[in-house]
Amino acid sequence: MTGTGLLAVTKGHGTENDFVLLDDRTGELELGPELVRALADRRAGVGGDGVIRLIASDRLPEGAAALAEDPQARWFMDYRNADGSVAEMCGNGVRVVAAFAERIGLWDGRGELALGTRAGVRRVRRVPDPDGGPVAWYSVEMGAWHLPGGAAAAAEGADAEVEVRGLPVARAGLSVDVGNPHTVLALAGLEELAAADLTAAPQVDPVPPTGTNVELVVPLGERRTADGAVGAVRMRVHERGVGETRSCGTGACAAALAVRAWAGAGAPDVWRVEVPGGVVRVTVHGGRVELAGPAVLVAEAEVDLAALASR
Repeated sequence: MTGTGLLAVTKGHGTENDFVLLDDRTGELELGPELVRALADRRAGVGGDGVIRLIASDRLPEGAAALAEDPQARWFMDYRNADGSVAEMCGNGVRVVAAFAERIGLWDGRGELALGTRAGVRRVRRVPDPDGGPVAWYSVEMGAWHLPGGAAAAAEGADAEVEVRGLPVARAGLSVDVGNPHTVLALAGLEELAAADLTAAPQVDPVPPTGTNVELVVPLGERRTADGAVGAVRMRVHERGVGETRSCGTGACAAALAVRAWAGAGAPDVWRVEVPGGVVRVTVHGGRVELAGPAVLVAEAEVDLAALASR
């Protein structure tokens, strides 16, 4: 990492999945892995599960692809995991960067905001908190999803085996792709969910080519509402390149999609997903999925790059 001077940053989170946010709309910042790791360091840096740079789409090759997909996607969400690796996108991060774009005047909060990501364009809009809370909620059209194992995995309910520290035997897992890879396994109850040790990465067999996020889920049943049935699930997640996080937006989608697949015909399309950091809502629209939840910006700061480099 090189460079001196002060770097303006904003800290935000979506259900306690937290990020360091950078306004680099003109593409002047050299955002390498070393700088990302330093900023995300929870003791010597700002601290976060990842770093998100908001940059003009025409400043990056991936952004040019987003503009080709949707000319309205003027801004690109350049997301990096805490270990410095590049990631396709992040469901919680999309909501937080939308709030950030609103804060810095790139979006007025009305209509839809089209954001470029490495998983394609994501469209964001403000929505009310279904529980009537005071925090702003944002809904993200997360795009297409699929089961990499195809019809055979859907019929079997699994296409992988997962070993989790703290659980006595390996469990069957179902691969779900939501723009990035996930493996979801069901547990017998909340006691097992609490007993799982996610300080170590679960071992997945076979391992997807680019690794995978792993969701441990406990289905909580369904409830009837005026708008139809709503399913509920509680989950924990181990994110590749990060470790256990308080929440994962694409992971919440994957968890809901897996439980819905296991439930079979007649399963709800709307799911309340409880994560350690709060609650999000997942809505399935056929082959596409939508994620809604809160986004909070908690601080603005200036980072001394020379001091950061000396850590």
